[in-house]
Amino acid sequence: MIETVHVPLDGRAYDVRIGSDLLARAGVEIAPLLKRPRVAIVTDAHVAPLHLAALEAALAAEGISSVSLTLPAGESTKGWPQFERCVEWLLEQKIERRDVVIALGGGVIGDLVGFAAAVLRRGVRFVQIPTSLLAQVDSSVGGKTGINAPQGKNLIGAFHQPALVLADISVLQTLPTRDFLAGYGEVVKYGLLGDAAFFDWQDQNAARITARDPDALAYAVKRSVEMKAEIVVRDETEQGDRALLNLGHTFCHAFEAATGYSERLLHGEGVAIGCALAFELSSRLDLCSQEEPSRVREMLSAMGMKVTLADIDGDLPDAQALLELMGQDKKVIDGQLRFILARGIGDAFVTSDVPSDTVLALLQDALSER
Repeated sequence: MIETVHVPLDGRAYDVRIGSDLLARAGVEIAPLLKRPRVAIVTDAHVAPLHLAALEAALAAEGISSVSLTLPAGESTKGWPQFERCVEWLLEQKIERRDVVIALGGGVIGDLVGFAAAVLRRGVRFVQIPTSLLAQVDSSVGGKTGINAPQGKNLIGAFHQPALVLADISVLQTLPTRDFLAGYGEVVKYGLLGDAAFFDWQDQNAARITARDPDALAYAVKRSVEMKAEIVVRDETEQGDRALLNLGHTFCHAFEAATGYSERLLHGEGVAIGCALAFELSSRLDLCSQEEPSRVREMLSAMGMKVTLADIDGDLPDAQALLELMGQDKKVIDGQLRFILARGIGDAFVTSDVPSDTVLALLQDALSER
């Protein structure tokens, strides 16, 4: 069964299609968007051997020709050199403003290709075919596109909504366990920020999720996408409520910068650690009970996910340096760090009223556990 979550943005509405074997239907799904039967596909070296041929065959079955570019895999791809390579390749392929570009891959490919589509000829349409759990539940929906800078993550980019998202649950079976669990960090985030019942469902269905039960995965993806779509429609360009989606990310982005955006820490792993720290910070500020951070840590641990800074291999900067990295976050306004904190599971809010010495002490304690 294929489920549809509609994202009703004025003039830029689109569907997120969720279900098994959607890749095989890609030609049927994408054909109505095309002005001419030709698309450009951008993917990466991990995804191409697994899924590119299937996508090309599905397109060809509907009479759609395609060209493809395969970029290196990994977070380090998400920078100026590969972005420039992508844009210049699309120009070489004579992609026109009325054409469609397909991003086939995880969050890195979706973000980079979406940004390329946003600036190419001042904007061409693109389709997201996310192949990781993280991309299916988060980065493929909502129109945030971009690349990293040496100064921090996602600091260069644009808001550019996709024309369609195809979230094929079947492709999640090919994900390495570490990548799958990293993506689940974003799923947990949705329950924590605004749906306690969803968090309880995750807690009760941990075994089904780790076994990658298709029905459980489909529900987890659909509910996550529904929550993200609701928030994006209320606040597309992150002037208010959309910042809630960054629960755990202020910590996470600092940890990613500290580890050089390397394989030492995947984004979803940083989100999981960041969510646990955000709840611990909330507890220290007497915003929620001491039991709530414990529940968060227990659930993450039960799933086999990273929970603390001790789970990050290698050296990390000291607490002051991490705090300074947090200051590079996009959520800084007038030099004030904005945090997403919680009054309890399912009840997050945005605030700038957080004493830096409390954050510093939290980071020092977290580092002392290593």
